[in-house]
Amino acid sequence: MNFNNDYLACNFIAYILFINIILRIYCWQYKYSLVPAVTIGELPSANWMLFASSEEKTEPATPHRRQEARKKGQVARSSDLNAAIVLLSIIMLIYVLRDYLGVNIAGYVQHILSKEMTSTINSDQIFDIYRLTLYLCFKIMAPIFVIAILFGLAANFLQVGFMFASEAVNPKLSNIDPIEGLKKIFSKRALFDFLKTLLKILVVGLVVYYLAKNNFPTLLQLINMDTVSTVDYLEKIIYKICITACLAFLIVAALDFAYQKWQFDQTLKMSKDEIKKEMKQTEGDPLIKSKLREKQRLIAMRRMMQSVPEATVVITNPTHLAVALKYDDKVMQAPQIIAKGADHIAVRIKEKAVENKIPIYEDKPLARSLYKDSEIGDYVPVELYHAVASVLAAIYSLKRNRGAGNGEN
Repeated sequence: MNFNNDYLACNFIAYILFINIILRIYCWQYKYSLVPAVTIGELPSANWMLFASSEEKTEPATPHRRQEARKKGQVARSSDLNAAIVLLSIIMLIYVLRDYLGVNIAGYVQHILSKEMTSTINSDQIFDIYRLTLYLCFKIMAPIFVIAILFGLAANFLQVGFMFASEAVNPKLSNIDPIEGLKKIFSKRALFDFLKTLLKILVVGLVVYYLAKNNFPTLLQLINMDTVSTVDYLEKIIYKICITACLAFLIVAALDFAYQKWQFDQTLKMSKDEIKKEMKQTEGDPLIKSKLREKQRLIAMRRMMQSVPEATVVITNPTHLAVALKYDDKVMQAPQIIAKGADHIAVRIKEKAVENKIPIYEDKPLARSLYKDSEIGDYVPVELYHAVASVLAAIYSLKRNRGAGNGEN
């Protein structure tokens, strides 16, 4: 097989692109995590205030404001918490797969030293080494990348839930503005991040120093141990130091997340005037709503008055209440309340009844019970059947007497 420079160059470029894509995905999940979320620190200060107001902001944010902020990608999220969880998962995975990784790396080195380096290297051997190296990298890094991405997504989901805010990832010219960049560098937020970084270094450094100091006497005795014992001890002590340091980092990150949530809540606080404006925008102007309710009430009353001429009887108490009942024994199982009212509405019902020659019957207890316990359109309650039946019987008797009197005349 002749060495083909073009073919080798193409494969080499493909390899570089493959590694580049993997690294970009790995970094991308930190920044966007497939649920893009903009933390407070990543937002320009101008975007922190969704609704400007000169009043003091003392009221907690309303659900509507929180929802609007979430749509824009403004959520409380700690990137340190993501990093701590991902780092801890990678370290644990490497420890669990230490035998798998050791066997693959040892086999690769043994192959190179025993076969490829014992003869003059030609183009075919270079290509074989390149292919073997690529395959080894894939076998070693694939599980690490998968675990890192999965735990990164899980960490983001635990913090902000499932969310995709397109506005948060849209390109903005302000992101490349040098003046805005300088403002961010010398801002209070940058100072806080710097102090937080120093705290992380201090805490993790103290943990590592404390563990190394306690195990230092044993480290001096490694020279007297055999190779297997030395490697086994180093594996355990390195794993212990890494896990402890990660747990310390995780505690600091959890505190940072609590602070981010507190600061985010403070940022979203609203003034009383802002709450009133939001209520007008979301629920409508109270004055307009009251006018609409009044208009609806008038329409309902007009419709009710139009049904009074269909009544069989109007029961009153006699001045404050009036209830109009309709009953047709051919199509109705019980009398139905078609209108009711108090005070001036009761007066109008009675006037309408007089205009249409509807009998008006005075019964104070029955009128109060019907007005209190029934709504327009309801049928008379069972417990009032007897009382209403007595009223209807009296009305029918009166009509019959009138009919008989007219017949005699």
